[in-house]
Amino acid sequence: MSGPVNAGAPPVSRELEEKMDQAWEVSWNRFYHKDVETFMDYLSSYEPGKEQAHLPTAEEVGRQYPNPCGYSTGMEDGMILGGAMLSLLCDRFAVTGEESLREDAAKVFSGMRRCVTVHGVPGFVARNVCPEDKKSVYINSSRDQYTHFVHGLWQYYRSPLADEATKEEVRGIMAAVAERMIKFVTPENDYDFCRADGERCPLRICRMWDVQAHEAARLPMIYAAAWDTTRNERYRTEWRKYVVEAVKQSATPDKHKPAYAFLQMQISLEVLHELEPEKSLKAEIGKTMKHVSSLAEGRLDYTVKGIAKKSPEEMRMLGPDWRLVKAWKNQKGYKNPQWGAYREIWHLTREAGESALIPLLVEGGKITPEQRQLFSGVVLQTDYLHNSSCGIIYHLATYWKARRLGML
Repeated sequence: MSGPVNAGAPPVSRELEEKMDQAWEVSWNRFYHKDVETFMDYLSSYEPGKEQAHLPTAEEVGRQYPNPCGYSTGMEDGMILGGAMLSLLCDRFAVTGEESLREDAAKVFSGMRRCVTVHGVPGFVARNVCPEDKKSVYINSSRDQYTHFVHGLWQYYRSPLADEATKEEVRGIMAAVAERMIKFVTPENDYDFCRADGERCPLRICRMWDVQAHEAARLPMIYAAAWDTTRNERYRTEWRKYVVEAVKQSATPDKHKPAYAFLQMQISLEVLHELEPEKSLKAEIGKTMKHVSSLAEGRLDYTVKGIAKKSPEEMRMLGPDWRLVKAWKNQKGYKNPQWGAYREIWHLTREAGESALIPLLVEGGKITPEQRQLFSGVVLQTDYLHNSSCGIIYHLATYWKARRLGML
């Protein structure tokens, strides 16, 4: 979205503002890893300097341990988080005009650039980079990583935060990603963009077409964003080849999907809606986005009720050192450490922010008084100094999007 903040917005409560300032500091001081300029998934300690002691070593990443996605290690969602942070920086800058945000955005962009270049595989978006050697990556990415990665860069490119030199870099990255899609995402390859080693993903999370309804818009969104930044007609052709069918398939998403699926669907549709030249198709996209928003309203209510069932002590739970989690090393097939009870705590924090953010992405986005009250309630009761889930980044994203729209 573009445009100035709503000058007629009601004043934000000091208590809410203080909570969000706290979440901001925690995000940068605990989840952000300055050695690779990316954000990590969870904390295993609140002790300064030991928050990320669980992260894989370069040797472990080198042998793709415990699995090729880096699932459960703290390194699995770096580009999802990077894209989300870059987007919220654009919103915060639109509200406050703080010059310091230029440097913050440049850091996030640098980490995202590292994830798409450090391995030397053109257009491959690694989930994260190992801080120990600043170069090792897990070889299996996912369409989820690509979705937030492209959306965040697209928002950044269109914002005042990016200078011309940075925009040129973004154009090169977008082109590389689009070229990888053209090369690999074909019927002969089962529409898989493949791992960094060129092999198909056995989990089917890298498949970009013939997918579920909430995933159908991802491929044309990537091509549309690549065209918008580069103006290369090659990418416009690919966008137009897929977009009509993608919009048709997107109309009926499964209402039982988690909030992250709806959010990724919504940001994909946001790009397509913004760039769509045909009025009738644009209207269809807008209609689907409103439907997704209605599904998210239910998720927010469900999540808030889930949080209410947890004690303050439970919501302060730390994530585990995945190496010490029992009963996964003898698993057959794909070995993935399980977090046990912590998984739900981590998820509830994240879902609250994601669910509240989704309705704000619709053109003229807004939230109902009930939604505003639910989200504000979550923020005010969250102890950000003792919250170990990266989901607090989505709390910030919702807050600054709502501030930009005059909803808080």
